[in-house]
Amino acid sequence: MPSSPIIRHSLHESLVAPLREMILQGELRPGEKVPEEQLCERFGVSRTPIREALKVLAAEGVLQILPHRGAIVARITEEQIEELFPIMASLERLAGLLACARASDDDIARVRTLHDAMMGHFEKDEEAEYLRHNRLIHEAFFAIAGNATLSAYYQQILTRIHACRFVVRKSRYHWAAAVEEHKAMIEALEARDAPRLGALMERHVMGTTAGIARAFIERTRTGAADPSPRGGSVPAPQEA
Repeated sequence: MPSSPIIRHSLHESLVAPLREMILQGELRPGEKVPEEQLCERFGVSRTPIREALKVLAAEGVLQILPHRGAIVARITEEQIEELFPIMASLERLAGLLACARASDDDIARVRTLHDAMMGHFEKDEEAEYLRHNRLIHEAFFAIAGNATLSAYYQQILTRIHACRFVVRKSRYHWAAAVEEHKAMIEALEARDAPRLGALMERHVMGTTAGIARAFIERTRTGAADPSPRGGSVPAPQEA
């Protein structure tokens, strides 16, 4: 019988995905130095494959490698907001349109379950779990859309703007605004109102998410502390 070719992956290639996920989940945060020694102990490898994996992530724009200082997690910039956010917003809009067209009742129920769990974490000020469920909801829209190329582009852009989607600490104002927008999104999905869901998802990125990113840049520039989720006023719900 003919045998299938054996596909061999180098050690550093197997490290890229878990390291990228650590960044996307906020375990390694923007501006922080990557702790190479700790990563070697965690993954049971030498520094060489770790450094090779870091070079791959630097090429993706996720990290910066500084001479004689090692790698740091890249910060979002104003130029990236102007360049990448319109792309992300367009991808989100298309995902919303396709999801409404293709979602089964079970798909919608699954997103509703994620949404309700996210809301529970919001009410308890459990920001880490809120952000995790937030990310799962957006990924669910893309999964339901059923377009592998669209999902691949989404993950590529998400990796580059990780600092302000599901990692950065929000003010109470921005957090509450995001929650109200998510409420409107789930209602549009359940109503299978594709134009409304697409418009809501696009505005969510260009409005609240971009605002969070710019606030993060300003805090970084001035050295201000991260906001407390309890501070700030709660905005009124907005309709598309």
